[in-house]
Amino acid sequence: MNNPRVAQFRASAESVLHYLLNEYAKLQTGRANAALIENVDVEAYGQRQPLKSLAGISVTDARSIAVQPWDRSVLANVEKALQAANVGANPVNDGVLIRLNFQPMTEERRVQLSKVVHQLAEEARISIRKNRQEAHDAIKPEKDEDVRETLLEQLQKDVDEFNAKIAETAKKKEQEIMTI
Repeated sequence: MNNPRVAQFRASAESVLHYLLNEYAKLQTGRANAALIENVDVEAYGQRQPLKSLAGISVTDARSIAVQPWDRSVLANVEKALQAANVGANPVNDGVLIRLNFQPMTEERRVQLSKVVHQLAEEARISIRKNRQEAHDAIKPEKDEDVRETLLEQLQKDVDEFNAKIAETAKKKEQEIMTI
């Protein structure tokens, strides 16, 4: 049964899951990943812009990223923004491009990131619960009892499905963090 109230829940739950995956991509796992820095805000041309719109970002090896601004006049601003972003590596400016060299993660940092993964997953589950409550409140006034029960069952099935996806992504990310 394709009901707009349940479809609305699914759409909002999909956006929660998408947001969660984006947040996980930003977590530094000891490996260089362009997602760590591509959305860093840089002050350039009188406004703030994401780094990916000002520079080419390339992962040169497992532990380093090279950032080459298309306009050298913003190089210092890019360096300053990367320092402020605190991504776990100090930017090195050679006048043409900026290199970020990531150190291997310590056990303490891995445990700390693992806690962040669990916190993000819990926040996603809370968002799912809020969205479920909104959908539940929209379904409740339904006059036809059979339709109402069918919709509530479908809603609960969808909630369980999204909670399982959140748990699965959290487990994968934790394994990635804890792997040396």
